[in-house]
Amino acid sequence: MTANSLEPTAHYASLIAEIRVLYGRGPIPLHRPVFEGPERRWLVECIDSNFVSSVGARVTEFEERVAAFTGAGFAVATVNGTAALHVALQLAGVTAETEVITQALTFVATCNAVRYAGAWPVFVDVDRDTLGLSPEALRRFLERFGERRTDGVYNRSSGRRLAACVPMHTFGLPCRIAEIVAICDDWGIPVVEDAAESLGSWVGERHTGTFGRLATLSFNGNKIITTGGGGMILTDDPDLAARAKHLTTTAKIPHPYEFVHDEMGYNYRLPNLNATLGCAQMERLPAMLAEKARIAANYARQLAGGPLQLIPPPAGTRPNHWLNAVLLGSHAERDVFLEYTNAEGVMTRPIWRLMHRLPMYQQCQHDGLEHSTWLEERVVNLPSSVPEGAMNPEETM
Repeated sequence: MTANSLEPTAHYASLIAEIRVLYGRGPIPLHRPVFEGPERRWLVECIDSNFVSSVGARVTEFEERVAAFTGAGFAVATVNGTAALHVALQLAGVTAETEVITQALTFVATCNAVRYAGAWPVFVDVDRDTLGLSPEALRRFLERFGERRTDGVYNRSSGRRLAACVPMHTFGLPCRIAEIVAICDDWGIPVVEDAAESLGSWVGERHTGTFGRLATLSFNGNKIITTGGGGMILTDDPDLAARAKHLTTTAKIPHPYEFVHDEMGYNYRLPNLNATLGCAQMERLPAMLAEKARIAANYARQLAGGPLQLIPPPAGTRPNHWLNAVLLGSHAERDVFLEYTNAEGVMTRPIWRLMHRLPMYQQCQHDGLEHSTWLEERVVNLPSSVPEGAMNPEETM
């Protein structure tokens, strides 16, 4: 440690002590799954039914539960969030050699799904307070590079059609999604929300993932609820929902025994076994959200007035507090904090490396990404799991 890092290190030690009060003495993960409800019993029932693959009542039930919770008209389960985004982009009209406006401050799956569809990402800056796509940056980009034609909006720089816009609700913090959708509606560009991290996050009384034409969720093992691996497509359009189900189930025409597929589809179906886990997790979601709000409030009190700044919820929103994020004063301070906490057995994590720095996306157009770069140098995630036993389950078997 350097001399000028001694004072913040003392504060770091105090924070670690508080984290250990919450989570115990052993190695502390960033975010662990919580299985303290009916998961075990329901999984055994699913195994006993023999319907463990893509056919089974729990898949439909899981879709219905998520649609009801979010207020989406329809939900279509997929094997993971990346698969959900891949198909959602196709449904939105993304085709080969088009472009998708998104943010460089995201997990790589966002951009990979764009490439799976044969398109290219274009990176627009984020807002510092939401960590999500900036409406003002989006407006400036479109005014400078957008060219309206009879068959869509084109990028003056590349000559490619701007086929969609994918904002992300980073760490469960809702971005300014209503403004983004309004701008994109004016330009005729469909919005596909990457809501992978924001199940249980709200803008006013409206759930994230219900603003755009389509949206996607993730149920990976580190998400607020998990199916082990899984995703979901949300939409209010019944035709898009039906087509999503068709494409994700190998484009097979329903028939009691014939195997007829009318186009190239994908084996993106969520197995019934995973959906069973998801149904059990949905039973506990409100309690999980309440406990995670308590954890975030504790962090806010602990960090108040110190060198670490907890990123607060954007005004008018109720985030799910999936991962609590703090700002350090500089890149160097960030690295000291990461080294110190991880050496102490407390897992902390920097924000993702910006997508335009990765070799496969270095050639992609961007707008300078001033705020994205500033955040990349300073943001760290703290352990944010629901503590073991915190929800006092009535049923564990």
